[in-house]
Amino acid sequence: MTRPSGTYSRHRKIAPFNPGAIDALRAQARAKAASLNQHVLGYGTVAEAEWAAAGITAPDLPAMRKYRLERIRAELSRRDYAGVLLYDPVNIRYATDSTNMQLWVAHNPTRHCFVATDGPVVLFDYFSCEHLSDHASTVDEVRPAISWMYMYGGELTDARARRWAGGIASLVAEHGGANRRIAVDHLGPEGVAELARLGISVHNGEAVMESARLIKSPDEILAMHRAIVSCEAAMGEMREALRPGISENKLWAELHRGNIARGGEWIETRLLSSGPRTNPWFQECSARVIEAGDLVAFDTDLIGSYGFCADLSRTWLCGDGKPSDEQRDLFWIAAEQIAHNTALMQPGTGFRELVERAKNPPPDCFPARYGVLYHGVGLADEYPTLPHAADWTDDTPDGVLQPGMVLCVESYIGRLGGREGVKIEEQVLITETGRRQLSSYPLDLVG
Repeated sequence: MTRPSGTYSRHRKIAPFNPGAIDALRAQARAKAASLNQHVLGYGTVAEAEWAAAGITAPDLPAMRKYRLERIRAELSRRDYAGVLLYDPVNIRYATDSTNMQLWVAHNPTRHCFVATDGPVVLFDYFSCEHLSDHASTVDEVRPAISWMYMYGGELTDARARRWAGGIASLVAEHGGANRRIAVDHLGPEGVAELARLGISVHNGEAVMESARLIKSPDEILAMHRAIVSCEAAMGEMREALRPGISENKLWAELHRGNIARGGEWIETRLLSSGPRTNPWFQECSARVIEAGDLVAFDTDLIGSYGFCADLSRTWLCGDGKPSDEQRDLFWIAAEQIAHNTALMQPGTGFRELVERAKNPPPDCFPARYGVLYHGVGLADEYPTLPHAADWTDDTPDGVLQPGMVLCVESYIGRLGGREGVKIEEQVLITETGRRQLSSYPLDLVG
């Protein structure tokens, strides 16, 4: 083999490897990595300066983590489960406040977590990733995950699932006593069958986690508000970049850049469109070049700092011209719908009562309406989802607005068969005495 060129010393001595030092070196490496975890290092001077200017104090993260585990365990106890097994990375974040390749593990089930109702939190993490949860002090034990997805198991997937199930069953037996009922958020059929073979019954973990996540603590609200402030700062950078001749994709990249620069995590969709692509809604952004006089509508769907979702929508006019009468009418119909429907949000108001009193789009826009009037939001879009009254069905769940819930108020206004449409969305906290709007980006078509 040819020796590589460069300024390497031929006389440097390398200390001999000592197998007896493996455990000490591994502990040292884990401690170093944990001290340099992204959540330990924080969000940087740009974000911190923006939060200070907005007057939003830092959340008490240990208190927030304690609150979340207590919420989960209260739900497990109420439903008589021995624990909950989590695969959804958003649910794992809620339970442990730790992250690992969030989008990748969302579709590659190589990381899961077991929260015992009366016992430990055990995180089964990806290979050599023990350090990723040390910062939070919420995880009692980290074990290597056994993944039985086909990419790893091939035609031996069933055998791997049996080995995985044995580990879960031992946890349930150790910490659940005679209770063999567990909740699971997402699980393939092989896993359900193997757990059943071992006498463990599987129940709806989404119900547990959505119910736990429903009411936010004051520290969670602080963290969410910080995520929104960062999102809105990135929106401002988008607005500055919006000029005739920029493509939708390039404009959308400004939101991604601003989110990542402030320590945000990802964006769930690509919902930005311009001109004729704004009607009907749900066109994802493209290479189309935005022209002067076009409307540009977008929905942030952004997972930002602390893992919280900032789910806001705005519609802007591109260029220095004035909006047409049609553009102005669409915008004010949407703005009036948002204002009316936000004003209805009060603690104690029933879900169905809320939607029956809500303002609907006018008849020529109603067929192109958005799918919901309100939806919950936290670490991501959450329960409940409240449709228009006309879309309420016998299996639409009713409920009551409670202090600590956060909901997004949605409007899309576009005439059926029309050229353009307007999308607006705000994020609102239900308080003990009313509501508080957390989003504050100016609602202005021409900016």
